[in-house]
Order: sequence, then structure tokens, then C-alpha cells
Amino acid sequence: MSLNCNEINLILDELDLPGSFIQDIIQPGYDTLILNTYKKASPKTVLICTAQNSVRINQTFKKITKNSTPLRFMEFLRAKIKGFKINTCEQIGLERVIKMELTHQNPDDESQMEIYNLYVKLWNNAANVILCDQNDLILETMFRRPEQYEVKDETYIAPSCIEEKILTAKEKFPVREEYFIRKNEQSDITFNAFIDEWYSEHAQNLSREALLQRAEKWFNSNLSKRQAALDKLLQKQKSFENAQALKTQGDLILSYGHLIQKDCKFLTANDFTTNKTIKILIDPNLSAHENAAVYYKNYKKALSGAEEIKHDIQIAKNNIEKLFKQYEDIKKQTNPVLIEQMLRRDSTPKQKQKKMHPGLDYEIDGWTVYVGRDANENDGLLRHYVRGEDLWLHVRDFPGGYVFIKAKKGKTVPLDILLDAANLAVYYSKARTNTKVDLYYTHVKYLRRAKTSSKTTKGLVLPTQEKNLCITPDKDRLKRLDAIHQESL
Repeated sequence: MSLNCNEINLILDELDLPGSFIQDIIQPGYDTLILNTYKKASPKTVLICTAQNSVRINQTFKKITKNSTPLRFMEFLRAKIKGFKINTCEQIGLERVIKMELTHQNPDDESQMEIYNLYVKLWNNAANVILCDQNDLILETMFRRPEQYEVKDETYIAPSCIEEKILTAKEKFPVREEYFIRKNEQSDITFNAFIDEWYSEHAQNLSREALLQRAEKWFNSNLSKRQAALDKLLQKQKSFENAQALKTQGDLILSYGHLIQKDCKFLTANDFTTNKTIKILIDPNLSAHENAAVYYKNYKKALSGAEEIKHDIQIAKNNIEKLFKQYEDIKKQTNPVLIEQMLRRDSTPKQKQKKMHPGLDYEIDGWTVYVGRDANENDGLLRHYVRGEDLWLHVRDFPGGYVFIKAKKGKTVPLDILLDAANLAVYYSKARTNTKVDLYYTHVKYLRRAKTSSKTTKGLVLPTQEKNLCITPDKDRLKRLDAIHQESL
């Protein structure tokens, strides 16, 4: 249940905000705003909630959980009204819209005064917080609603006072009776404290239930996607089970190659493993050896794929387990603000998540490894994200990505971390399929930019004081690194 007009007036009377200064603005969630105010050595935390069925303004005595990512409206308010004085704060008529006049005097020129109007609209289905200039031109809103003209550069039209409403409002919208019952039991309790407690007990349950419904939809949607991905991998694994049949067909083509007829797309042969006559699809334009080579190539590919698919299936299963754990953590959480933050973090599309640096990153036993996969990522990492003492690795005589190991003060890079980085450098290079690969490595401070204007050599460097390293690419090591990377997503 949201506050009615008379309850809002009682809240404002107790808050006594005129003359207060706004010390800070915090936005724990999309529908909650906190104003930290200060007046005559008396700080107050003013909560403004716009969530449906919980719309209110009151002084809160609870600990405020800050959002992990600063939200747009909070950042705007901090830039505009932090440090401003609240000159007036009153409800317009009894229309459940609060107007705060905010001012700030220029310390260098006392004749210059910045004036803003902050409107807090406490309507259950259309609550909003709107910052306007002194002429009520909207500068920004908590929720952008074009259909109600509550967007930037529109003029905010405040509701007009209706005298008839004011006369009947006290009887029609009384202050809730529970407050007076509580007041008889505890005479020093304020309406602000009562409201803060009431919504802690009731509104949290309401908003938590709504968030848990959202969480269930998020879980079911993600589970179906991850299960579909796993089913696809299992289907692919099944197709690889016929790898031996490809080798057998290649052998049969070589054995019965003399029977291949011109313009015939099938070769009839007796399968020595089953003692049955089978038809093998061939290319009549190729020789028996060339047709057999195609089957042998697909056989090797299937064998290799069968190994890799096991790793991919395990990662897919781990992702499903991780999803179940995330959902269980959300269901156990009692704080709606934290539930909302957890949902927002997990439901943000990857393409919208802020990436701190180009390329890939791995956290391996306390060491950070960056991987550039192309010239742009190599150049971006080299210019902005690595320092002189960091280690650089690259495959010798083949184009490929740069790999950087971030230095740790007073620590030498362990051999195992060096081999991890070397395998990543090989994997993201043209030498990926080689059985033995030479690399070189040196500190970033010993790299010299190649002097060229060609765009094809972007990020090209010439190493000095480099050391050599020769490795045999290790598939198991790469699988472990891939699992580490997947865990961090």
C-alpha cells in the first residue's frame, strides 16, 4: 500500500527538509533513490521508492546497499544537485506530488544563484522523480515516459490544486490506524520510523515475491537455452561415434577402387567387418586414392572432434550446474535490493556488458594473462593495458596474437604460467596445427614499435633481449585454460 496525501504531509512535517543540504545521492536500484541530507548537525537519510504498491518517501534508518554499477539518474543528480540547499519542500495541494526547490550560490559571485526544481511524483502506477530547471524545463527523469511528456526538454506541468479535494481529503484519506495503535504503545515513535518499519516487514515481501517471479522466468529461459546447447553437443558427439565407419569406407575404396565406373557416384563393395554388401558415396571425378583420402581426412577430423566435444559437453554441464546454483542463491536472498542487483548482473546481455580491455583474460593461480587475437586487440593491449615489466610472448615466424603476463612485484613468472601463456600464443596463431612450435618472449619495455605506415602491420613490434621457448602444444592444458575462462564469464 502506497502513501496517501495526508500521510505524505505528515512525513514531510517530520522530515523538516527546508534548510537542509544534499550531501550525497545513492541509487541502490532502478526504483529507489536515497538523498543523504544534513541540517544543524542532524543528518537524515531520505528514501524515495517508486516501486508499485510501495510508493513512498520517508526517513530510513536501514543500511543502504550501494549498486555495483552507478546508474544513469544517480550520476546525473550527483553532477547537478549534490551540495545544493533545499529551500522549500511541500506537497502540491494534496496531489501526491512533492516539489523541492534547490538552490546553490556561486562562492565566487554571490549574485549568481543556480536554481532547480525536483519533483517527486508518488502515484502508484506512474511514480517518477523529475529534475527541472527553475522554469520547469525537464533536465532528466528517473523513468523516461514520452507518452506522459516526462522526458528531457519537455516542460513539466505540475498538477493543479483542487480546493474541493482539500476539504474532503482528511476524512477520505486518513493516516493509517496502525500508526496510532503503535503510538499508544510507543509514544516516541515517529511516523517516518513507523513507515520505515512497516515497509521493511510488508513491502519487502511484496517486492521480493515479484522479483522471485522474475528470477523464475530468467532461470527457465536460461535453462532451456543451455539445455538446448547441451543437447546439440550430445547429438554432435553421437555423429562422431561413426568415425570408425569412415576409416573402413576409406579402406574399402582402396580395396575395390578398380571397380569404380565413370560417372557413377557409388561404389558397391563387400564390407569385411559385417560381411554385408554396402554402397559408398564417391566423387567419380577423383581417383580411388583421392576418394579414400577424403574419408581418411573426415575420420581424423571425427576422432579429433570426439575428444574436443567431451570437453565442450563438460563445460555445458558445468554451466547448467552454475545456473542452478545462481538460482538457489537468489531464492535464499531475503533483501530485494540484492536480488534485483543479482538479476540485473546475470541478465545483462554479454554485448552490453562493459569490457575493461580488448581480447581475452585469464586468472591463473593469481597471475593475470591477456590475449590479443588480432592486430587491433594486440595494439589496444600494448598501448593501454600493459607496462614495462609485463612479459610478452609471440610465436616465431608465424602471424598470431600477443600474449601478456602481468608482472607481480618481487615475483618471477613460474614455468607453469609461462607454458600456459605459450600454449595460448600458439592456439591464437597460424601455427596452431603444428606439432612443435618456437616462440620468443621478453619484457614489454624491450619491445620497439616497427616504423611503418601500413595498416596491415598495426601493432607490429620488434623484440630485443628476447628468450626462446620451444613447446609441443598441449591440448589438455588448453582445455583447462578454456574451463578457467568459461568460469569467469
